[in-house]
Amino acid sequence: MESIQVFAPASVANVGPGYDTFGFAIEQLGDVITLTKRNDHKLKVLKAEGADLPTDPKNNVATVAIQSLLDYLESDQGMDVHIKKIFKPGSGLGSSASSASGAVFAANHLLGNPLKLEKLLDFALEGEALASKSYHADNVAPSLLGGFQVVRSYEPLELFRIPTPAALRVLIIFPDVEIKTSEAKGLIPKELSVKDAREQWGNVGALIHAMHSEDYSLLSHAVRDRIAEPVRKQLIPEYGKVKQTTLDFGAVGFNISGSGPSMFAFFKSSEAAKACMVKIEKMYQKVNLPVMLHLTKINPNGCQIL
Repeated sequence: MESIQVFAPASVANVGPGYDTFGFAIEQLGDVITLTKRNDHKLKVLKAEGADLPTDPKNNVATVAIQSLLDYLESDQGMDVHIKKIFKPGSGLGSSASSASGAVFAANHLLGNPLKLEKLLDFALEGEALASKSYHADNVAPSLLGGFQVVRSYEPLELFRIPTPAALRVLIIFPDVEIKTSEAKGLIPKELSVKDAREQWGNVGALIHAMHSEDYSLLSHAVRDRIAEPVRKQLIPEYGKVKQTTLDFGAVGFNISGSGPSMFAFFKSSEAAKACMVKIEKMYQKVNLPVMLHLTKINPNGCQIL
């Protein structure tokens, strides 16, 4: 194999109470990554499509992730790396995680699959850390592995996957402003009161049980956050109005996707979500702000060869 092309899905992280812990993959949005073997030992980043990405391999999350994989394998295989972005970086949908996950997934295949899929998380995290200035797997894990992933531990890294209701739909709302993950993380409080911590832990358990049992009433109470939402919502235009609108149309959960500005709302049916989309689009038209609206299921698949 001399060349490979893969799709790495975008993802929603935190999912309410699961700060740096919960994340799920979504459909259609993501990165298309093409790797081609070179006859030398260089990693060369070609000009990207859909976004202006760094071409210096030391500053691109994809090549940083690939290099960490090559170092582990003691390989000096050179590669050309091309990334096509199907969504904008800084959206809160795991852009850097899609690039890092897709890159190591593709590189592993190009090298003959020396490592199991789960092991690739370690190297994808190296790329993700370049962008976010911290190690967090709540975007990388779902982009690589698919479905709804829960990070049980970071040292050592341990994850598990939970089932989700087949009828559940996710509305992604992305107002066209950019929020850097590293900057948004700087807003997170260093301490939490016992009262808030108790509520957060209760919602973590409730959300997992609601997904297992398809209990939408419980889900609607569980998608709440006492850590990130209170400090990050101020960065997102029309946040309060959008949240209330989704709830008025029957959403069974609403919160910020990752660091924002994207938001997500859970719905029990596509019909309710589509009606809500019309209302939200008009809302942003009134304030002259472009908005991307994307209706999706939770994607059971992670990175895939095209």
